[in-house]
Amino acid sequence: MSIPRSQLLQAFDSLLQPERFRDYGPNGLQVEGKAEIQRVVSGVTASRALIEAAIAAQADAIFVHHGLFWRGQDGRVTGWMKQRLQLLLAHDINLFAYHLPLDAHGELGNNAQLGRVLGWAADARFGEQDLGFAAPAAFENAQAVADHVAKALGRPVTLVSPGEAGGGASVQRPVRRVAWCTGGAQGYFESAIAAGADVFITGEISEPQAHLARETGVSFIAAGHHATERYGAPAVAAHVADQCGLSHEFIEIDNPA
Repeated sequence: MSIPRSQLLQAFDSLLQPERFRDYGPNGLQVEGKAEIQRVVSGVTASRALIEAAIAAQADAIFVHHGLFWRGQDGRVTGWMKQRLQLLLAHDINLFAYHLPLDAHGELGNNAQLGRVLGWAADARFGEQDLGFAAPAAFENAQAVADHVAKALGRPVTLVSPGEAGGGASVQRPVRRVAWCTGGAQGYFESAIAAGADVFITGEISEPQAHLARETGVSFIAAGHHATERYGAPAVAAHVADQCGLSHEFIEIDNPA
């Protein structure tokens, strides 16, 4: 079975409602390919490796969280950009990308799906555009949360806890509330603190957040940008593909970040 490209775009837009968001790049169809679609491949980032894998899988469309175009980037089509676009255009593959709308969806988005993987049901949202999720939890301390996250994601994480600066022992209080926002959401830490979190989980940590964690009493866990955003794209693409009668495959391209 195949459907028109316009019907697939409408299905994605209807589910993710990109018009609600102020974003860093265009959401929706970023590169136009063939008019009829049978097979969709999903992935995290529109890298050359993912595009090549989609070609090998005979995909008509690729659905990703990180597309090709971002606000403020160099607009010239040279180097890596030329190589990625050349592959898409030569094989007539459509590229659909949704950034913040994919983070925010309450059931299938990156944050909701990370919560599912970690076993947490969000009961509140916080931060700019309500992208952050928060939930009740019961852990002995922040190290127990870090161990839980590392085991669930299958990779080491970075934990910064209160009181550990200068080589002193960290303060390990019970954790009754967790907050999270996938990817590069370290700037949401203060909003998570205001929302009552004992621990905040995101993908990355920048220099200021280590000091805030030590000084505010709220622990910070950086679990990997890619690692925290692996779940939304396949959940959305699988849902829409099933809805439209299309074939779908998630292709994981390893990324240590």
